[in-house]
Amino acid sequence: MKNPEAQQDVSVSQGIRMMFYMMKPNETSFRTIEDVPNYVQKATPLFISLMLLELLVSWIHKGKPPGHLDDALTSVSAGVLSRLPSLFFKSIELTSYIYIWENYRLFNLPWDSPWTWYLTFLGVDFGYYWFHRMAHEVNIMWAAHQTHHSSEGYNLSTALRQSVFQIHTSWIFYSPLALFIPPSVYAVHLQFNLLYQFWIHTKVINNLGPLELILNTPSHHRVHHGRNRYCIDKNYAGTLIIWDRLFGTFEAENEKVVYGLTHPINTFEPFRVQFHYLVYIWTTFWATPGFFNKFSVVFKGPGWGPGKPRLGLSEEIPEVTGKEVPFSSAASQLLRIYTVVQFALMLSFYEETFADKAVLSQVTLLLRVCFIILTLTSIGFLLDQRSKAAVLETFRCLAFLTLCRFGHLKPFIPSLAFASEIFFSICVAFWGVRSVKQLASGPWK
Repeated sequence: MKNPEAQQDVSVSQGIRMMFYMMKPNETSFRTIEDVPNYVQKATPLFISLMLLELLVSWIHKGKPPGHLDDALTSVSAGVLSRLPSLFFKSIELTSYIYIWENYRLFNLPWDSPWTWYLTFLGVDFGYYWFHRMAHEVNIMWAAHQTHHSSEGYNLSTALRQSVFQIHTSWIFYSPLALFIPPSVYAVHLQFNLLYQFWIHTKVINNLGPLELILNTPSHHRVHHGRNRYCIDKNYAGTLIIWDRLFGTFEAENEKVVYGLTHPINTFEPFRVQFHYLVYIWTTFWATPGFFNKFSVVFKGPGWGPGKPRLGLSEEIPEVTGKEVPFSSAASQLLRIYTVVQFALMLSFYEETFADKAVLSQVTLLLRVCFIILTLTSIGFLLDQRSKAAVLETFRCLAFLTLCRFGHLKPFIPSLAFASEIFFSICVAFWGVRSVKQLASGPWK
Protein backbone atom coordinates (compact mmCIF):
# COMPACT_ATOMS: atom_id res chain seq x y z
CA MET A 1 0.00 0.00 0.00
CA LYS A 2 1.05 3.62 -0.42
CA ASN A 3 2.89 5.35 2.39
CA PRO A 4 0.09 7.31 4.17
CA GLU A 5 2.41 10.28 4.70
CA ALA A 6 3.38 10.49 1.04
CA GLN A 7 1.11 12.45 -1.30
CA GLN A 8 0.91 13.34 -4.95
CA ASP A 9 -0.20 16.93 -4.29
CA VAL A 10 2.86 19.05 -3.54
CA SER A 11 2.39 21.81 -0.97
CA VAL A 12 4.21 25.15 -1.16
CA SER A 13 6.57 24.04 1.60
CA GLN A 14 7.30 20.76 -0.18
CA GLY A 15 7.76 22.55 -3.48
CA ILE A 16 10.45 24.80 -2.02
CA ARG A 17 12.14 21.95 -0.17
CA MET A 18 12.22 19.64 -3.19
CA MET A 19 14.23 22.26 -5.10
CA PHE A 20 16.98 21.88 -2.50
CA TYR A 21 16.71 18.10 -1.97
CA MET A 22 15.28 18.66 1.53
CA MET A 23 12.29 16.32 1.30
CA LYS A 24 12.03 13.55 3.89
CA PRO A 25 11.81 9.80 3.13
CA ASN A 26 8.41 9.38 4.80
CA GLU A 27 6.79 11.96 2.49
CA THR A 28 8.41 10.82 -0.75
CA SER A 29 8.22 7.01 -0.56
CA PHE A 30 5.78 5.27 -2.90
CA ARG A 31 4.96 1.63 -3.47
CA THR A 32 4.55 1.84 -7.26
CA ILE A 33 6.00 4.10 -9.89
CA GLU A 34 2.48 5.19 -10.89
CA ASP A 35 2.12 6.80 -7.44
CA VAL A 36 5.22 8.98 -7.87
CA PRO A 37 4.32 12.63 -8.58
CA ASN A 38 5.78 14.44 -11.56
CA TYR A 39 7.85 16.73 -9.36
CA VAL A 40 9.61 18.36 -12.31
CA GLN A 41 6.33 19.42 -13.91
CA LYS A 42 5.02 20.70 -10.57
CA ALA A 43 8.20 22.78 -10.21
CA THR A 44 7.38 25.05 -13.17
CA PRO A 45 5.94 27.88 -10.99
CA LEU A 46 9.05 27.63 -8.79
CA PHE A 47 11.36 27.88 -11.81
CA ILE A 48 9.62 31.11 -12.80
CA SER A 49 9.50 32.48 -9.22
CA LEU A 50 13.20 31.82 -8.60
CA MET A 51 14.18 33.37 -11.94
CA LEU A 52 12.20 36.51 -11.03
CA LEU A 53 13.84 36.55 -7.59
CA GLU A 54 17.27 36.24 -9.20
CA LEU A 55 16.40 39.14 -11.51
CA LEU A 56 15.35 41.28 -8.54
CA VAL A 57 18.44 40.45 -6.47
CA SER A 58 20.77 41.08 -9.41
CA TRP A 59 19.11 44.38 -10.17
CA ILE A 60 19.39 45.53 -6.54
CA HIS A 61 23.01 44.46 -6.04
CA LYS A 62 24.48 45.02 -9.52
CA GLY A 63 22.04 47.39 -11.17
CA LYS A 64 21.53 45.06 -14.12
CA PRO A 65 19.76 41.77 -14.96
CA PRO A 66 21.65 38.48 -14.49
CA GLY A 67 21.80 37.82 -18.22
CA HIS A 68 20.62 38.75 -21.70
CA LEU A 69 17.02 38.31 -22.82
CA ASP A 70 17.93 36.61 -26.12
CA ASP A 71 20.12 34.09 -24.32
CA ALA A 72 17.42 33.37 -21.72
CA LEU A 73 14.80 32.78 -24.43
CA THR A 74 17.16 30.35 -26.16
CA SER A 75 17.78 28.47 -22.91
CA VAL A 76 14.09 28.09 -22.11
CA SER A 77 13.47 27.10 -25.75
CA ALA A 78 15.94 24.24 -25.36
CA GLY A 79 14.12 23.15 -22.20
CA VAL A 80 10.80 23.17 -24.02
CA LEU A 81 12.20 21.13 -26.92
CA SER A 82 13.74 18.59 -24.55
CA ARG A 83 10.37 17.83 -22.95
CA LEU A 84 8.25 17.56 -26.10
CA PRO A 85 9.09 13.88 -26.82
CA SER A 86 7.54 12.93 -23.44
CA LEU A 87 4.14 13.82 -24.89
CA PHE A 88 4.41 10.71 -27.09
CA PHE A 89 6.95 8.40 -25.47
CA LYS A 90 7.74 7.14 -22.00
CA SER A 91 11.09 8.13 -20.55
CA ILE A 92 13.85 5.68 -21.51
CA GLU A 93 15.43 6.38 -18.11
CA LEU A 94 12.36 4.78 -16.52
CA THR A 95 11.38 2.13 -19.10
CA SER A 96 14.92 0.69 -19.26
CA TYR A 97 15.14 0.70 -15.47
CA ILE A 98 11.79 -1.07 -15.07
CA TYR A 99 12.79 -3.69 -17.65
CA ILE A 100 16.00 -4.52 -15.78
CA TRP A 101 14.14 -4.54 -12.44
CA GLU A 102 11.44 -6.91 -13.67
CA ASN A 103 13.80 -9.33 -15.42
CA TYR A 104 17.21 -9.21 -13.75
CA ARG A 105 16.98 -7.86 -10.20
CA LEU A 106 19.10 -9.70 -7.65
CA PHE A 107 17.06 -8.79 -4.59
CA ASN A 108 14.34 -6.38 -3.54
CA LEU A 109 15.07 -3.63 -1.02
CA PRO A 110 11.96 -2.36 0.83
CA TRP A 111 10.46 0.66 -0.90
CA ASP A 112 9.36 2.28 2.38
CA SER A 113 12.67 2.01 4.25
CA PRO A 114 14.62 5.23 4.97
CA TRP A 115 17.80 3.21 4.38
CA THR A 116 16.64 2.43 0.83
CA TRP A 117 15.81 6.12 0.31
CA TYR A 118 19.26 7.35 1.39
CA LEU A 119 21.08 4.58 -0.49
CA THR A 120 19.20 5.58 -3.65
CA PHE A 121 20.13 9.22 -3.07
CA LEU A 122 23.81 8.24 -3.07
CA GLY A 123 23.43 5.77 -5.94
CA VAL A 124 21.66 8.20 -8.29
CA ASP A 125 24.15 10.98 -7.48
CA PHE A 126 27.09 8.64 -8.05
CA GLY A 127 25.59 7.49 -11.36
CA TYR A 128 25.04 11.11 -12.38
CA TYR A 129 28.68 11.98 -11.68
CA TRP A 130 29.91 9.27 -14.05
CA PHE A 131 27.31 10.01 -16.69
CA HIS A 132 28.20 13.71 -16.56
CA ARG A 133 31.91 12.98 -16.72
CA MET A 134 31.49 10.71 -19.74
CA ALA A 135 29.28 13.35 -21.39
CA HIS A 136 32.41 15.54 -21.42
CA GLU A 137 34.92 12.82 -22.29
CA VAL A 138 33.08 10.89 -25.05
CA ASN A 139 32.52 12.95 -28.19
CA ILE A 140 29.16 11.50 -29.22
CA MET A 141 27.82 12.10 -25.70
CA TRP A 142 29.27 15.61 -25.72
CA ALA A 143 27.29 16.24 -28.91
CA ALA A 144 24.18 16.12 -26.73
CA HIS A 145 25.53 17.71 -23.56
CA GLN A 146 27.16 20.68 -25.31
CA THR A 147 23.67 22.18 -25.66
CA HIS A 148 23.65 22.85 -21.93
CA HIS A 149 27.06 24.56 -22.10
CA SER A 150 26.36 26.67 -25.18
CA SER A 151 25.04 29.66 -23.22
CA GLU A 152 27.58 32.46 -22.76
CA GLY A 153 25.64 33.61 -19.72
CA TYR A 154 25.16 31.94 -16.36
CA ASN A 155 21.85 32.33 -14.60
CA LEU A 156 18.86 30.22 -13.62
CA SER A 157 17.54 30.12 -17.18
CA THR A 158 20.78 28.34 -18.16
CA ALA A 159 19.68 25.36 -16.06
CA LEU A 160 16.74 24.87 -18.43
CA ARG A 161 18.98 24.69 -21.53
CA GLN A 162 18.71 20.92 -21.93
CA SER A 163 19.46 18.51 -24.77
CA VAL A 164 16.75 16.65 -26.67
CA PHE A 165 18.70 13.39 -26.90
CA GLN A 166 21.02 13.37 -23.86
CA ILE A 167 18.54 11.12 -22.05
CA HIS A 168 19.31 8.30 -24.50
CA THR A 169 22.73 7.73 -22.91
CA SER A 170 22.21 8.82 -19.29
CA TRP A 171 20.04 5.78 -18.42
CA ILE A 172 23.04 3.45 -18.80
CA PHE A 173 24.73 4.88 -15.71
CA TYR A 174 21.69 4.37 -13.47
CA SER A 175 20.83 0.86 -14.65
CA PRO A 176 22.94 -1.03 -12.03
CA LEU A 177 20.62 0.36 -9.35
CA ALA A 178 17.76 -1.59 -10.95
CA LEU A 179 19.32 -4.80 -9.65
CA PHE A 180 18.09 -3.97 -6.15
CA ILE A 181 16.42 -0.51 -5.88
CA PRO A 182 12.62 -0.40 -6.54
CA PRO A 183 11.68 1.80 -9.54
CA SER A 184 9.41 4.03 -7.45
CA VAL A 185 12.31 5.06 -5.19
CA TYR A 186 14.60 5.61 -8.18
CA ALA A 187 11.98 7.77 -9.95
CA VAL A 188 11.79 10.11 -6.96
CA HIS A 189 15.55 10.65 -6.72
CA LEU A 190 16.03 10.99 -10.46
CA GLN A 191 13.77 14.03 -10.29
CA PHE A 192 15.21 15.48 -7.08
CA ASN A 193 18.76 15.20 -8.42
CA LEU A 194 17.70 17.20 -11.48
CA LEU A 195 15.75 19.80 -9.48
CA TYR A 196 18.65 20.40 -7.08
CA GLN A 197 20.83 21.42 -10.00
CA PHE A 198 18.48 24.27 -10.96
CA TRP A 199 19.35 26.72 -8.18
CA ILE A 200 23.13 26.32 -8.53
CA HIS A 201 23.06 28.01 -11.96
CA THR A 202 23.42 31.53 -10.60
CA LYS A 203 25.99 34.25 -9.97
CA VAL A 204 24.03 36.00 -7.20
CA ILE A 205 25.11 33.43 -4.58
CA ASN A 206 28.79 33.51 -3.66
CA ASN A 207 30.49 31.21 -1.16
CA LEU A 208 28.42 28.97 1.15
CA GLY A 209 31.13 28.31 3.73
CA PRO A 210 31.46 24.74 5.07
CA LEU A 211 28.75 23.50 2.69
CA GLU A 212 31.27 23.98 -0.14
CA LEU A 213 33.16 20.95 1.18
CA ILE A 214 30.27 18.53 0.67
CA LEU A 215 27.64 19.96 -1.66
CA ASN A 216 27.69 21.10 -5.25
CA THR A 217 27.21 24.85 -5.00
CA PRO A 218 26.85 27.80 -7.38
CA SER A 219 30.57 28.51 -6.98
CA HIS A 220 31.58 24.94 -7.89
CA HIS A 221 29.19 24.79 -10.81
CA ARG A 222 30.29 28.15 -12.19
CA VAL A 223 33.71 26.56 -12.65
CA HIS A 224 32.12 23.65 -14.48
CA HIS A 225 30.46 26.03 -16.96
CA GLY A 226 33.62 28.04 -17.61
CA ARG A 227 35.67 27.91 -20.77
CA ASN A 228 38.83 29.06 -18.99
CA ARG A 229 41.55 26.43 -19.22
CA TYR A 230 41.42 25.80 -15.47
CA CYS A 231 37.66 25.10 -15.71
CA ILE A 232 37.66 22.49 -18.48
CA ASP A 233 36.52 19.00 -17.40
CA LYS A 234 36.07 19.95 -13.73
CA ASN A 235 33.31 19.68 -11.11
CA TYR A 236 30.93 17.10 -12.61
CA ALA A 237 28.88 16.74 -9.42
CA GLY A 238 25.10 16.67 -9.32
CA THR A 239 24.34 17.14 -5.62
CA LEU A 240 27.50 16.07 -3.74
CA ILE A 241 30.89 17.55 -4.66
CA ILE A 242 32.58 14.70 -2.79
CA TRP A 243 32.70 12.62 -5.98
CA ASP A 244 34.92 15.23 -7.68
CA ARG A 245 37.13 15.42 -4.63
CA LEU A 246 37.45 11.61 -4.58
CA PHE A 247 38.13 11.15 -8.30
CA GLY A 248 40.44 14.10 -8.89
CA THR A 249 38.16 16.36 -10.95
CA PHE A 250 37.56 19.11 -8.37
CA GLU A 251 38.62 22.69 -8.99
CA ALA A 252 37.81 25.69 -6.79
CA GLU A 253 36.66 28.99 -8.28
CA ASN A 254 39.44 31.56 -8.38
CA GLU A 255 39.94 33.79 -11.43
CA LYS A 256 36.96 35.26 -13.27
CA VAL A 257 34.96 32.60 -15.11
CA VAL A 258 34.11 33.14 -18.79
CA TYR A 259 31.10 31.00 -19.73
CA GLY A 260 30.15 28.97 -22.77
CA LEU A 261 31.78 26.68 -25.29
CA THR A 262 35.47 27.03 -26.12
CA HIS A 263 34.30 27.83 -29.66
CA PRO A 264 31.05 29.88 -29.31
CA ILE A 265 28.30 29.03 -31.78
CA ASN A 266 26.84 32.58 -32.02
CA THR A 267 23.23 31.66 -32.71
CA PHE A 268 19.83 31.67 -31.01
CA GLU A 269 18.22 29.22 -33.44
CA PRO A 270 17.15 26.18 -31.36
CA PHE A 271 17.97 23.43 -33.86
CA ARG A 272 21.48 24.75 -34.43
CA VAL A 273 21.94 24.93 -30.65
CA GLN A 274 20.83 21.29 -30.34
CA PHE A 275 22.41 19.66 -33.36
CA HIS A 276 25.35 21.71 -34.70
CA TYR A 277 27.92 19.49 -32.99
CA LEU A 278 26.43 16.33 -34.46
CA VAL A 279 26.97 17.89 -37.89
CA TYR A 280 30.56 18.64 -36.89
CA ILE A 281 31.15 15.00 -35.81
CA TRP A 282 29.61 13.71 -39.04
CA THR A 283 31.86 15.96 -41.16
CA THR A 284 34.97 15.13 -39.13
CA PHE A 285 34.20 11.40 -39.21
CA TRP A 286 34.21 11.26 -43.03
CA ALA A 287 37.20 13.60 -43.33
CA THR A 288 39.35 11.51 -40.97
CA PRO A 289 41.22 8.58 -42.62
CA GLY A 290 41.42 5.10 -41.07
CA PHE A 291 38.87 2.94 -39.25
CA PHE A 292 40.40 3.39 -35.78
CA ASN A 293 40.69 7.12 -36.25
CA LYS A 294 37.05 7.30 -37.28
CA PHE A 295 36.14 5.26 -34.20
CA SER A 296 38.14 7.71 -32.08
CA VAL A 297 36.30 10.70 -33.56
CA VAL A 298 33.08 9.29 -32.13
CA PHE A 299 34.22 7.77 -28.83
CA LYS A 300 37.24 9.76 -27.66
CA GLY A 301 37.14 13.28 -26.26
CA PRO A 302 36.00 16.43 -28.08
CA GLY A 303 39.61 17.66 -28.26
CA TRP A 304 41.04 14.44 -29.70
CA GLY A 305 42.79 14.31 -33.06
CA PRO A 306 45.20 11.84 -34.68
CA GLY A 307 48.38 11.65 -32.60
CA LYS A 308 46.83 13.40 -29.59
CA PRO A 309 45.86 12.05 -26.12
CA ARG A 310 42.31 10.74 -25.61
CA LEU A 311 41.05 14.08 -24.25
CA GLY A 312 43.18 16.30 -26.49
CA LEU A 313 45.81 18.86 -25.54
CA SER A 314 45.00 21.50 -22.92
CA GLU A 315 47.28 24.03 -24.66
CA GLU A 316 44.97 23.93 -27.71
CA ILE A 317 42.06 25.27 -25.66
CA PRO A 318 41.64 28.96 -26.63
CA GLU A 319 42.78 31.28 -23.84
CA VAL A 320 40.35 33.82 -22.41
CA THR A 321 41.09 37.37 -21.32
CA GLY A 322 38.05 37.99 -19.12
CA LYS A 323 36.97 40.80 -21.45
CA GLU A 324 34.96 38.59 -23.83
CA VAL A 325 31.60 40.04 -24.87
CA PRO A 326 28.79 37.45 -25.13
CA PHE A 327 27.07 37.13 -28.49
CA SER A 328 23.95 39.30 -28.60
CA SER A 329 21.10 39.74 -31.04
CA ALA A 330 21.09 42.77 -33.31
CA ALA A 331 17.27 42.84 -33.23
CA SER A 332 15.58 46.13 -32.36
CA GLN A 333 14.00 46.69 -28.95
CA LEU A 334 10.52 46.51 -30.52
CA LEU A 335 11.31 43.19 -32.18
CA ARG A 336 12.63 41.82 -28.89
CA ILE A 337 9.36 42.75 -27.19
CA TYR A 338 7.46 41.03 -30.00
CA THR A 339 9.47 37.82 -29.56
CA VAL A 340 8.83 37.86 -25.79
CA VAL A 341 5.06 38.21 -26.37
CA GLN A 342 5.03 35.36 -28.87
CA PHE A 343 7.20 33.25 -26.58
CA ALA A 344 4.83 33.82 -23.66
CA LEU A 345 1.84 32.81 -25.81
CA MET A 346 3.71 29.68 -26.89
CA LEU A 347 4.43 28.79 -23.26
CA SER A 348 0.74 29.00 -22.42
CA PHE A 349 -0.04 26.51 -25.23
CA TYR A 350 2.86 24.36 -24.08
CA GLU A 351 1.68 24.16 -20.46
CA GLU A 352 -1.93 23.59 -21.52
CA THR A 353 -0.85 20.77 -23.85
CA PHE A 354 0.91 18.92 -21.03
CA ALA A 355 -2.01 19.53 -18.66
CA ASP A 356 -4.58 18.21 -21.19
CA LYS A 357 -2.42 15.47 -22.73
CA ALA A 358 -4.75 12.67 -21.60
CA VAL A 359 -7.80 14.13 -23.35
CA LEU A 360 -6.23 15.47 -26.55
CA SER A 361 -6.23 13.39 -29.74
CA GLN A 362 -2.92 12.26 -31.23
CA VAL A 363 -3.55 14.54 -34.23
CA THR A 364 -4.07 17.57 -31.99
CA LEU A 365 -1.01 16.70 -29.94
CA LEU A 366 1.12 16.37 -33.06
CA LEU A 367 -0.14 19.65 -34.55
CA ARG A 368 0.45 21.50 -31.28
CA VAL A 369 3.99 20.14 -31.00
CA CYS A 370 4.67 21.18 -34.60
CA PHE A 371 3.36 24.68 -33.84
CA ILE A 372 5.52 24.95 -30.71
CA ILE A 373 8.61 23.88 -32.66
CA LEU A 374 7.72 26.29 -35.46
CA THR A 375 7.37 29.13 -32.95
CA LEU A 376 10.72 28.43 -31.29
CA THR A 377 12.42 28.21 -34.69
CA SER A 378 10.84 31.44 -35.90
CA ILE A 379 11.86 33.30 -32.74
CA GLY A 380 15.41 32.02 -33.23
CA PHE A 381 15.37 33.23 -36.84
CA LEU A 382 14.12 36.66 -35.76
CA LEU A 383 16.78 37.03 -33.07
CA ASP A 384 19.49 35.83 -35.47
CA GLN A 385 18.17 38.20 -38.16
CA ARG A 386 18.11 35.30 -40.61
CA SER A 387 17.22 36.10 -44.22
CA LYS A 388 14.01 34.02 -44.23
CA ALA A 389 12.77 35.17 -40.81
CA ALA A 390 9.89 37.27 -42.15
CA VAL A 391 8.68 34.48 -44.44
CA LEU A 392 8.79 31.92 -41.63
CA GLU A 393 6.97 34.21 -39.20
CA THR A 394 4.23 34.88 -41.77
CA PHE A 395 3.73 31.13 -42.20
CA ARG A 396 3.71 30.61 -38.41
CA CYS A 397 1.01 33.23 -37.83
CA LEU A 398 -1.08 31.72 -40.63
CA ALA A 399 -0.62 28.30 -39.01
CA PHE A 400 -1.91 29.68 -35.71
CA LEU A 401 -5.07 31.06 -37.31
CA THR A 402 -5.65 27.77 -39.16
CA LEU A 403 -5.16 25.62 -36.04
CA CYS A 404 -7.52 27.86 -34.06
CA ARG A 405 -10.15 27.70 -36.79
CA PHE A 406 -10.14 23.89 -36.69
CA GLY A 407 -10.09 23.68 -32.90
CA HIS A 408 -6.56 22.35 -32.42
CA LEU A 409 -5.43 25.48 -30.59
CA LYS A 410 -7.30 27.82 -28.29
CA PRO A 411 -6.20 30.92 -26.36
CA PHE A 412 -5.23 30.44 -22.72
CA ILE A 413 -8.06 32.84 -21.82
CA PRO A 414 -11.15 31.86 -23.90
CA SER A 415 -12.63 35.38 -23.73
CA LEU A 416 -9.59 36.63 -25.66
CA ALA A 417 -10.15 34.30 -28.61
CA PHE A 418 -11.40 37.05 -30.93
CA ALA A 419 -8.64 39.46 -29.84
CA SER A 420 -6.03 36.76 -30.49
CA GLU A 421 -7.31 36.19 -34.02
CA ILE A 422 -7.20 39.94 -34.69
CA PHE A 423 -3.66 40.17 -33.31
CA PHE A 424 -2.37 37.27 -35.40
CA SER A 425 -4.18 38.56 -38.50
CA ILE A 426 -2.31 41.85 -38.09
CA CYS A 427 0.92 39.89 -37.67
CA VAL A 428 0.23 37.98 -40.90
CA ALA A 429 -0.30 41.26 -42.76
CA PHE A 430 2.82 42.89 -41.27
CA TRP A 431 5.18 39.99 -41.84
CA GLY A 432 3.63 39.27 -45.23
CA VAL A 433 4.54 42.75 -46.38
CA ARG A 434 8.05 42.35 -44.96
CA SER A 435 8.38 39.04 -46.78
CA VAL A 436 7.42 40.57 -50.12
CA LYS A 437 9.86 43.46 -49.61
CA GLN A 438 12.57 41.05 -48.55
CA LEU A 439 12.10 38.78 -51.56
CA ALA A 440 12.16 41.84 -53.81
CA SER A 441 15.26 43.49 -52.32
CA GLY A 442 17.35 40.63 -50.90
CA PRO A 443 18.08 39.46 -47.34
CA TRP A 444 16.28 41.28 -44.55
CA LYS A 445 18.55 43.43 -42.39
